[in-house]
Amino acid sequence: MSRKIFVIYSMAPPLLTLDNIALTFGSTPLLADANMRVYEGDRICLVGRNGSGKSTFLKIAAGFVEPDAGERFLKPGITARYLPQEPDLSEFDTIGDYVNSGLEGAEQGYKIPYYLDALGLDETSGTKNLSGGEARRSALVRTLAAEPDILMLDEPTNHLDLPAIEWLENELSSMRCAIILISHDRRFLEKLSRKTVWMDRGETRAIDKGFAHFEDWRDEYLEQEALDRHKLDRKIVREQHWIVHGVSGRRKRNMRRVKELANLRKNVKEQRHVKGDVQFATVDTQKSGKLVAELKNISKSFGERLIIKDFSTRVMRGDRMGLVGPNGAGKTTLLKILMGELEPDTGTVRLGVNLETLIVDQKRESLNPDWTLSEALTDGRGDNVIIGDKQRHVQSYMKDFLFLPEQARTPVHALSGGERGRLQLARGLRLPSNLLVLDEPTNDLDLETLDLLQELIADYEGTVLLVSHDRDFLDRTVSKTIAYESPGLWQVYAGGYSDMVAQRGEGVRARKEKEKKEKAEIKTETAPNSGSNKLSYKHKFRLEQLPGEMEACEDVITQFEAKLADPDLFAKDPDGFTKIANDLEKAKSRLDTLETEWLELEALKDG
Repeated sequence: MSRKIFVIYSMAPPLLTLDNIALTFGSTPLLADANMRVYEGDRICLVGRNGSGKSTFLKIAAGFVEPDAGERFLKPGITARYLPQEPDLSEFDTIGDYVNSGLEGAEQGYKIPYYLDALGLDETSGTKNLSGGEARRSALVRTLAAEPDILMLDEPTNHLDLPAIEWLENELSSMRCAIILISHDRRFLEKLSRKTVWMDRGETRAIDKGFAHFEDWRDEYLEQEALDRHKLDRKIVREQHWIVHGVSGRRKRNMRRVKELANLRKNVKEQRHVKGDVQFATVDTQKSGKLVAELKNISKSFGERLIIKDFSTRVMRGDRMGLVGPNGAGKTTLLKILMGELEPDTGTVRLGVNLETLIVDQKRESLNPDWTLSEALTDGRGDNVIIGDKQRHVQSYMKDFLFLPEQARTPVHALSGGERGRLQLARGLRLPSNLLVLDEPTNDLDLETLDLLQELIADYEGTVLLVSHDRDFLDRTVSKTIAYESPGLWQVYAGGYSDMVAQRGEGVRARKEKEKKEKAEIKTETAPNSGSNKLSYKHKFRLEQLPGEMEACEDVITQFEAKLADPDLFAKDPDGFTKIANDLEKAKSRLDTLETEWLELEALKDG
């Protein structure tokens, strides 16, 4: 007699569970019913409008904020690390102190030198005068170096240039840990995410697909929701008509329908509607001349540092021109020369006629932090905003940019990064212009606002100069790209960032690495033949450390293998068996990484 064997497959339990999370600030509910489950190897992106609660929900997931209701459960033995939007290094003397403080409960952090080098940081640097970008890169090293089971990253690409963004993209792609990610960078989300959690009106809605599929799915959901709401409204109208004009029946039946109508009205009243869109519009002005700017063989240096060498280009009315390159390459310098704000050392600059320039800068430098929101929009002159030659009440204008009336007296320093970005746009768009200059406009803006900013650029009748590290935004907005090639060398390409990559065969990251390799080859050719001179002090120190780390790793592997050799382990403790097996894989992977690093350093020493 044949016997049937049934095999039951069960999914491993989640590493992190968030159930029915609710949180209220003041009288406004931010989260009402937010849920998320994180499994091993997940790649989850959290998306939603500014103010939808994404960052707060991530802080709850990391254990830094306690919800009013709901349950957070982190599986025992699981490590998690959180990257905040605005890291605080004030309690630490050096970057190294700050980075190493994040290793508690983790392994030795053997990748710290690699991460510091990749992100251009010196661990001995003090923390007192760091820029926002340096503080963020330091926090990124601290978060990655711990090699946790779950990485929680809140806007990791902010203040990073293109080489660093593409490096981080590839680094995260190669990691085995689960990742929860908040970002406004579409290209970054599309490459890294495999699941999407949408924060909408206090609730979460999830799909088992990456961000590339999210926007179509969201639009279909909102269309269906609008249709359902319309059907509900029509049903209420019918019930009201029946109550007023319907044929009288049994009293009990009538009272039931009256109660149902009351419930329908209550449902409509309690519905939370989607926030409106930002109302972007520019003020009409006279056209500029057909020629906006012409640069002929210009060069510019600061001391011995060459910024621009023998560069020529022409900007015509209606052009959308993007500038790309690593931080410090000279994008802002070139932009100022194009606007006529800075003179080149050599060459000629010819500017067009009737130019009215509007500048939106990345640092929000024109915003006084002590202004109230109302004062920032009116320049402290009453309650009306001057838009071109017309007046509007400040609260009416605020609504166009999704500010609430009660925020009119809120000081600028208390606004979020996204709100400050919207405020800067609101201030700029009051003024007439025919040359729009946007320096990193995408920082802190949500995806819907970026869509509207993209439409503004497309409909703008003047000329646009755009500096950005957002590859998708560049592809959607610009028709020409000025790209940094090497120190002093700039090249104009037709199209956006992807078009530039297709024409040159490599992106900014690849070009930068090539330059470093060429410099290293020149240095090797001119260096003495002593092998010991080819290793820096940091590399020598690392080469001394590696044998001990490899030996310790081999001991750990031996211990894990001995435990798994117990034939009764799985029956007695299946969860323990799974954890040991996973830890064994991690230890083997780490040993492989250590051996590769040791071989590379040995080859460099013997080269």
